[in-house]
Amino acid sequence: METPKQRRWVKRTIIGGVLVLALAATAFFVLAPGIAEKSMNEVTGDPIPAVSDEARTLHAELAVADLHSDTLMWDRSLNTRADRGHVDLPRLQDGNVALQVFSSVSKSPKGQNYDSNTGDTDNITLLSVAQLQPPQTWFSLLERSKYHADKLQKDAAASDGALRVITNQQELKALLADRAAGDPVVGALFSVEGLQNLEGDLANLDVLFDKGMRMAGLTHFFDNELADSMHGVGKGGLTEMGTEAIARMQEKGIVVDVAHASHQAIAEVLEISTKPVVASHGGVQATCDVNRNLTDDEIRGIAKTGGVVGVGYWDAAVCELTPEAVVDAIDHVVKIGGIETAALGSDYDGSTEVAWDTSELAIITQELLTRGHSDDDIRAIMGGNTLRVLAETLPAS
Repeated sequence: METPKQRRWVKRTIIGGVLVLALAATAFFVLAPGIAEKSMNEVTGDPIPAVSDEARTLHAELAVADLHSDTLMWDRSLNTRADRGHVDLPRLQDGNVALQVFSSVSKSPKGQNYDSNTGDTDNITLLSVAQLQPPQTWFSLLERSKYHADKLQKDAAASDGALRVITNQQELKALLADRAAGDPVVGALFSVEGLQNLEGDLANLDVLFDKGMRMAGLTHFFDNELADSMHGVGKGGLTEMGTEAIARMQEKGIVVDVAHASHQAIAEVLEISTKPVVASHGGVQATCDVNRNLTDDEIRGIAKTGGVVGVGYWDAAVCELTPEAVVDAIDHVVKIGGIETAALGSDYDGSTEVAWDTSELAIITQELLTRGHSDDDIRAIMGGNTLRVLAETLPAS
């Protein structure tokens, strides 16, 4: 028979165990997301080139635009300068960024690689739970993107006017006018990375449009109901749903993004598009022979639509983490597609390692100057081309 002393010991043991579990759970939810981000979005710390006074002066006059970052995926406010990751409002202002595209990552397969993935597994579910996001985001890709859109709106509302969500041509024009008048306001445009978040229903394009989505990649790292991915299994093209989605997107004023799409899907998108198409983030095979990077024919095709190619800064995009490698890719885009086709697409905060964060973008301006690009060409590459595409593609008002 159990004695009172034994019962007290059992009780204390159970209480102690519960407390240990509670502390472990608290530590997990408080610390794990930040630790994960810090390990996955590193800045190498390697020395970067010095920036001349001439380059800094020119950079300060630019309207810099970046076509892709995944910052909304992580549990931190855009308004606070972070000690991890690559992008927040203070660092965007330091880098003189006029407009940043913020993408929603709704699903990412375990063991993610550039060659072949299925959509059977997902890393973002655990991240949603660990970050204590609303329970509906644990089970729905659509709800995850809606949550990211709301997060961007809330951060903009809390920024005291320093961060402004852009959804139409009028808002873009006002943003650029205010910046030209000396206001360091930063524009934010909401995008999604892969339309698997439609959950098989094209009506959800309207739901996401109403949440502010103005750019969308068809696929991410796996095939979905709209198209095959460059990193999927099928390597095929568009589905009937994907073809219809492109028509609806371009009619509504949503920019079509072919980053991550298979080569066949890209070709089919370019054939049917009636508006400028972008490749928001990546590289070119001529300077970095990785399957996700664009061929010369794809660069020409994007240029023919009036679109742009956003060059990234991580290893799979440009092969070396240097401004020289980035500008090698940019120069190739210019050679094949013309000066009006080159743009920036960092993939900041996208589980990428880079050598500089957004506060130090003047090093790209410096490299462009060093190579003899004119001031007008640099203005186009660093943001003018992207802003032109948005002015041509977004809804009027």
